[in-house]
Amino acid sequence: MKIRSITYFLNPGWPLNEDKLHQAGVFISSARPAFEAAGYEVQTARLATTPFPQLVVSLDQAELIRLAQRLEESASKLGYDYVSLGPALPQHPQSYTLIPAVLAATESVFLAGLLTDGTTTTHSISLEAVHGCGRVIHRAAEISPDGFANLRFAALANVPAGAPFFPAAYHQGELPNFALATESADLAVLAFKQVGSLEKARRRLIADIEAHAQTLENVAVKLSSQFELPFGGIDFTLAPFPEQALSFGAAMELAGAPAVGLHGSLAAAAILTDALDQAHFHRTGFNGLMLPVLEDAVLANRAAQGLLTVKDLLLYSTVCGTGLDTVPLPGDTSAEQLSAVLLDLAALSLRLDKPLTARLMPIPGKKAGDETGFDFAYFANSRILALEADPLSGFLAGSERIPLSHRNLPV
Repeated sequence: MKIRSITYFLNPGWPLNEDKLHQAGVFISSARPAFEAAGYEVQTARLATTPFPQLVVSLDQAELIRLAQRLEESASKLGYDYVSLGPALPQHPQSYTLIPAVLAATESVFLAGLLTDGTTTTHSISLEAVHGCGRVIHRAAEISPDGFANLRFAALANVPAGAPFFPAAYHQGELPNFALATESADLAVLAFKQVGSLEKARRRLIADIEAHAQTLENVAVKLSSQFELPFGGIDFTLAPFPEQALSFGAAMELAGAPAVGLHGSLAAAAILTDALDQAHFHRTGFNGLMLPVLEDAVLANRAAQGLLTVKDLLLYSTVCGTGLDTVPLPGDTSAEQLSAVLLDLAALSLRLDKPLTARLMPIPGKKAGDETGFDFAYFANSRILALEADPLSGFLAGSERIPLSHRNLPV
């Protein structure tokens, strides 16, 4: 198991508050070696800010690009690998239109767009935001010939602040804090490979999660006290790496699914997620299963074989998961088709009261069935997935807000 990210959350202000950034740098210079000394490889350190419309209130594109480039440069000097400027907001429809230009002008800056908004009692889908995110993905696909810019953008549904995984990470409030994201699919692989029954494997996985979480929390609590900095928690989402031993798809198949995409896969996903739900630790973020097609060797292979589809991934998100992640799509996918997928994801998220994201990657010049051809250490190559979507029509093509309540089952 590794730490995918130590994520530091702050409101950096604009112009940038150099004192706040200095404090972030001092923290990470101690935090990274502290977790390494506890036996964990720290893959990245990440900086997540308040939503960018709250920083550049004029929503001037040139000003936002200046902020992104300044923060990218400052963060790198301080020891942070990536920066998230947070999401565009439904109450600021223009904010969505600014994202592709920022992606094009930076290399390590991530952004997002909210599909939903609401309070503690009322939640709704913003159709205007859904269509705005569809246009962002469509335009971002054209920034480079490989469509890679969409790796740094996600549409968010019902995702609260404080989730440490990118591109979903953003901050709320004035006081900074930090949280951890893990790369821990290997724990599930080992649990289901080495133990002789389903129940024993589940107990092994729960015990391993709790043991690692306790070690991580011990370090985090000391850092929290040392820096007078709140610890937000751990997102123990069972994130994979594109190797067989680190594949969550492999864990699903070891649990008994014949192949991810065939019937039995949803049950395997539910069983594994249930084990994660039973583990006791300080939580933040998703804490589910991550099924990123291009970041998981088995998922990439099953998608290439035609067994795993976009609809399958959306279906599995009902019992687990973070939604649709690193999904390679045909290059001629329209913004309107993308919006139809995003609307389904947003509706699923609100009705089931769970955070979901969509990181969709149309690849210019590619059609369904073509090989992806990426040369990137964190990707396993696959084939372009077909997208069974047509443009929305009627009311759903409009710009209304659609209130959706969480489904309350009768008792």
